[in-house]
Amino acid sequence: MPVVLDPDAAAVYKAFQEAGRPAYETLSAGEARAYYSQARFATNPEPPELARVAPLAIPAPHGTIPARLYVPKEPRQREGLSPALVFFHGGGWVIGDLDSHDVVCRQLAAEGALIVVSVDYRLAPEHKFPAAADDAIAATKWIAANARQLGIDASRLVIGGDSAGGNLAAVVALAARDAGGPALAGQVLIYPATDFAMTHGSHSEPETSVLLTHSVIRWFRDHYLNGAAEIHDWRASPARAQNLAGLPPAYVLTAGADPLRDEGNEYAERLRQAGVPVTYKHFPGQFHGFFTMGKLLRQANVAVSEIGVWLKGLG
Repeated sequence: MPVVLDPDAAAVYKAFQEAGRPAYETLSAGEARAYYSQARFATNPEPPELARVAPLAIPAPHGTIPARLYVPKEPRQREGLSPALVFFHGGGWVIGDLDSHDVVCRQLAAEGALIVVSVDYRLAPEHKFPAAADDAIAATKWIAANARQLGIDASRLVIGGDSAGGNLAAVVALAARDAGGPALAGQVLIYPATDFAMTHGSHSEPETSVLLTHSVIRWFRDHYLNGAAEIHDWRASPARAQNLAGLPPAYVLTAGADPLRDEGNEYAERLRQAGVPVTYKHFPGQFHGFFTMGKLLRQANVAVSEIGVWLKGLG
């Protein structure tokens, strides 16, 4: 499908090219993490003021999972408890952390008038599949079990994330359904990676290989997975789950210039066909990763605001 970047997205892409931005696949995982961490200062908007931001340490079989709690100034409370979004950051399961997505978590807390808990799951290649999925599932279970102590209304618990984080959110939704809980009120899937087979059309279109290129996706995959057989495991590729019925309402966002565009669109359609309420939003002129770039891209802030409205609509 023809892809034409919005003028501001084209300007940002041109600036990245002229800056000699190194390709992640030419770097070590540690170098890529450092570079990604520094890039946020040029792209993240000014954060909104919140009532409180606090660190959390979530118990897990391997030790603890670091997390961060964001409390907005005016949360939507019922009997002193607020809805919450458990957020998993993007970064190909290799890069990204609590700080890389700090500003967008603050925005979501403010726009959705709800508590956000950002989860710092283990990264590959030091911790390969299914470590990230295991951490996402364990963290969500713990947050649900300890909701009242965190000021959270467990009946209004939503999960979400961008890119690899969208993958983890989809996995958590499936795992929670199959385990009989915790009950989830919704899932926010922001340009999610849903199928490691990478055979959808958008994976081979030259126009989609913008900031997230086809080669760097393979680099992420090879760092995360232990072998090709895991492509078919729904905990790696949630689109491989046979049945999507009974999952919580979904907000699915895709971008036009994104190799993951078609698999995100297809997953939204499969959810809809399975009887899951779906709100689907496509940003045709944006590239993968735009969601956190509100300092440079107006559409990023539009997306955050629209997700906030959707979250409020869940109750």
